[in-house]
Amino acid sequence: MKILRTPDDRFDALPDFPFTPNFLTVRDRDGAEVRLHCVDEGPREAPVILLMHGNPTWSFLYRKMIPRLLATGQRVVAVDLVGCGRSDKPALKSDYTLERHYDWMSQWLQSMDLRNITLFCQDWGGTIGLYLLSRFPERFDRAIASNTGLPLGEGESDFMKMWVGMMRQAVEFPWPMLTQGMTAQLTEAELAAYRAPFPGPEYEAGIVQFPVLIAVQPDNPGAPLNREAWERLARFDKPFLTLFGELDPVARGWDARAQSWIPGARGQAHQILPGARHFIQEDAPNELVEHIIRFLNVN
Repeated sequence: MKILRTPDDRFDALPDFPFTPNFLTVRDRDGAEVRLHCVDEGPREAPVILLMHGNPTWSFLYRKMIPRLLATGQRVVAVDLVGCGRSDKPALKSDYTLERHYDWMSQWLQSMDLRNITLFCQDWGGTIGLYLLSRFPERFDRAIASNTGLPLGEGESDFMKMWVGMMRQAVEFPWPMLTQGMTAQLTEAELAAYRAPFPGPEYEAGIVQFPVLIAVQPDNPGAPLNREAWERLARFDKPFLTLFGELDPVARGWDARAQSWIPGARGQAHQILPGARHFIQEDAPNELVEHIIRFLNVN
């Protein structure tokens, strides 16, 4: 497997992102070494707030939230998924499968040896994060799902059919979609920061392939993995909260399904945030932090 690595100077002078990079290497099944990046701030012995991003973003998405979360005294970790951010980028679309993403991140979580985790996960960070939650429940104290879901191969919405169909043949990511109904207006500097990990289309195989991996079709190879994870989540009785955006076109309705299925979700203060779109961390960072801080004191 050929691995691409974004040059470090692409991350110079990012707006509001002064955090020191941290790296950890996992091994793919074919023997290739894959390096993952994370922000890792706060006391090492403190409970962890784990922040997981979606596609095509990276840990830069959490720049407005990390300082306020650190003020709680927690350790804050924001990881970049493989193919995103400062993490390594396998060069071919075929290098990326749902099973591989789950394996890469499972290795990372265990190697980091994170425990007493409060998970906040959105979009693909949610799908992968919920899998981790189901597989390693002993490492988590509580979880928050935001604008995300765990697709079970039950069929596509009109939006998903359009998105997957468009990206199946794509060779580069359609960056204008980042601001077309997905978040409030970003500055030019912020848009440049989101594109910084990708000096050219050859670095974008991972973010182009992500839509194809969404296990909405019955024959999608990721669907059985998600169904197994869903069954395990039926036994997750620690606090589980949903914070969804009112204007999110991607995961609408999954919050209600999680609330009725996951035991730890019952009786929690679930919220729909007014005016918030898919990348809710951009649209409502202060409100999210307030809900997270309140949730840290639950049970």
